[in-house]
Amino acid sequence: MTLLVLARHGRTALNAEGRLRGLANPPLDRVGEAEASRLAVALAAIPEFTATRVLSSPLQRATRTAEAIAATLGVPHEADPRFNDRDYGAWTGHPKTDVVAEFGSVDAAPGVEPTSDVLERVLPALADVVADGPLVVVTHDAVIRPVLQAIDPSLTELVVDTASWNLLERVGDAWVVRSTDNKPATP
Repeated sequence: MTLLVLARHGRTALNAEGRLRGLANPPLDRVGEAEASRLAVALAAIPEFTATRVLSSPLQRATRTAEAIAATLGVPHEADPRFNDRDYGAWTGHPKTDVVAEFGSVDAAPGVEPTSDVLERVLPALADVVADGPLVVVTHDAVIRPVLQAIDPSLTELVVDTASWNLLERVGDAWVVRSTDNKPATP
């Protein structure tokens, strides 16, 4: 049994504006920096969880969040492109509501990376990295949501807020979702 925290990065201006981020590389905004700090403290307080390292998407919103966590936990951080956000192609930066209004869903928009491709990239990566012991992976909503739903299809109304975390357990070759959308306390 190995525990893994799957965390979402802190807020950016594009998050606040409801725009698709994908492979765009905006920094955390002031709210996102504070969220990253609170998330780091919250993860340090999880009972029975001692991370050996922190991995993240190489996009700066994820790396900055991961750096805050790694510093608080006193463990190394490294970026891994397998945990990158979903590629929205030409729709990157567009308001999500506009894309949904035009195509019915983001998934139906032409040029958007299929969820199946995200899962083919991320699920093997998680199985690979968890072999080294308990860890934190900081990534994106469009990665976390399909991963959790692939593990537990009953999670149909899943919320993945910025700077939230999900606790997974690896038992043999299977994943178990122990908790979802945990949020640090706000001041």
